Amino acid sequence: MQDEPAPFETHQVGNQPPEFGPRDLWADDQVLREGVARQGAAAFVSALVDYGTLAGGELYALGFDANRDRPRLRTHDRFGQRIEVVEFHPAYHRLMDAAKAGGVAGLSWTAQAPGAHVARAALSYLHHQADAGTSCPLTMTHAAVPVLRQAPALRAWADKAAAPHYDPRDIPIAGKAGITLGMGMTEKQGGSDVRSNATVATSNGGEDEYTLVGHKWFFSAPMSDGWLVLAQAPGGLSCFLLPRRLADGSLNALRLMRLKDKLGDWSNASSEVEFTGAMAHRIGAEGRGVATIIQMVMLTRLDCMLGATAEMRMALAHAVHHARHRRTFGKVLVEHALMRNVLADLSLEWEAALALCLRVAGAVDRAPTDPHEAALARVATAIGKYWICRRAPAFVNEAQECLGGAGYVEESILPRLFRQSPLNGIWEGSGNIQCLDVLRALAKEPACMQALRSELDAARGLNRDYDQQLEVLASQLANGAPAEAGARLLVEQLALLLQASVLLRDQSPAAPLFCRSRLGRAHGLAMGTLPADADFDPLIERALP
Repeated sequence: MQDEPAPFETHQVGNQPPEFGPRDLWADDQVLREGVARQGAAAFVSALVDYGTLAGGELYALGFDANRDRPRLRTHDRFGQRIEVVEFHPAYHRLMDAAKAGGVAGLSWTAQAPGAHVARAALSYLHHQADAGTSCPLTMTHAAVPVLRQAPALRAWADKAAAPHYDPRDIPIAGKAGITLGMGMTEKQGGSDVRSNATVATSNGGEDEYTLVGHKWFFSAPMSDGWLVLAQAPGGLSCFLLPRRLADGSLNALRLMRLKDKLGDWSNASSEVEFTGAMAHRIGAEGRGVATIIQMVMLTRLDCMLGATAEMRMALAHAVHHARHRRTFGKVLVEHALMRNVLADLSLEWEAALALCLRVAGAVDRAPTDPHEAALARVATAIGKYWICRRAPAFVNEAQECLGGAGYVEESILPRLFRQSPLNGIWEGSGNIQCLDVLRALAKEPACMQALRSELDAARGLNRDYDQQLEVLASQLANGAPAEAGARLLVEQLALLLQASVLLRDQSPAAPLFCRSRLGRAHGLAMGTLPADADFDPLIERALP
């Protein structure tokens, strides 16, 4: 019997980069390693080493599965009873389990050691690179802990939120070692203006139990064990914990109306909800809802910064990886001078973003014992959230272009990163809200203005472009904060100076070119417009070994 002919082949596949993963996201990230050490979290390096390997390997692969098969809402069971269940792909639950066990949602509260907030921020940054969707419930669970601790009766909720355990079962929290928490603030008529919320909270006669009737237009993580919500009590807008399951096991009086068909990640679910007499526990005094929940908002805003920076990081790493292996016009892509300019420019932007994130995380860590750090954390979080989240979409798109058409295909991670990149700019207050918050802090909280001046003055004399821009800012602020219409420009200037200050004091090799391009204006409006005489190669090597 003659051998059968070989299958007909039309072409040979060549000139393709190897698979990106698995990778060690901690070992690959020199800037992260340096920043963690500088901000006092060296004691947690072993945990970060372990999670960097996990996130760049198993979790990176699971992120594709979790985002391919979207969550599904089941409002009723087969007998017609309301169950309000959202079903997830098993990969989602594994991502959540790994993150909770690794401390992404609780290390800040369980470690009780200097540097814990910095280490937790680094864990969040690593996890977000594998999957942004699960970062949503993890962030809210982490940030809800200090709010819940304000109410002694809810201590078990706080402790179980911080615990390194994930339990997706739909049962009361008494039967769980660990829980997750969500948030519901936005309503149809108000958006960011939460004081216009119309959900009504009526006291049940006890000290802190209320019945809620109303709705939430965005109800994040609808399979959480509970949610922090805002509603109008007789004394004004107030903060409440609304459990999913009551102590007797019954489902609370909430109705999931639909899941949001949203831009962004597809692994997690956001929903709309109606409260039809739902039981909730008041936290803080009536009328003090915003003041009660503000600490949660500051922490979630930090995670918005971290999320945007993580998306930058993953997009940049893919762009550099591709450019090192793809040949075009007779040489490797990264050897082309213009491509090196683009990659170096992206590297500068990412390093400055990560440096500021870790500096703010360090300020949050030291805030309980250092008034200067507390004031800096208060204002720098709003500054950083505005600027870093504003930069992320253009950054990811530029990295996407480095891959050409391959970066536009879902089988790469770039489309997912691009869809997700606008979210952090909107979530927890849009750009205008952040800028107005900065104006308010500078005008009404003298400690914030003093903390900013001190932080910026610490780098004075280290770079000529920096000093010149600092003088310009000082003259602008001599008569107080500017009018509202000038808020965005002011916050942009503050963000660039804060980033430069951190880079200069850290003696980062990126600092001189960052100051020259961003502060000295030796830069165009697009990425890849660094001065032609700049040394690009060290920046690219620093971005990905």
